[in-house]
Amino acid sequence: MSTAPTSQILALTEMVNYQDGAVVSRQITKAEAGNVTLFAFDTDQGLSEHTAPFDALVHILEGAALVTISGKPFELKAGDVIIMPANEPHALKAAQKFKMLLTMIRA
Repeated sequence: MSTAPTSQILALTEMVNYQDGAVVSRQITKAEAGNVTLFAFDTDQGLSEHTAPFDALVHILEGAALVTISGKPFELKAGDVIIMPANEPHALKAAQKFKMLLTMIRA
């Protein structure tokens, strides 16, 4: 089920806005096989370490983020992509404000 307009061009970075001291999300589409969600992280905000039963592709749209996967840190900037494997602990933190597109696909 799509929660965003279909059959039209979407300006992803304009579909979610920063909020002071917060992480904001907007689901774009959701299906049994997975989902696609936009996020906007204010500086120093993040998602604490957790696992998910999906492979998760993180695409940084603007800004910069620190992504940690199984204890290994990765510094990503706008345009970078990384895949967080299913069932491995991972966390995200905003080195500066950043927006990302998260695509989760059932393994």
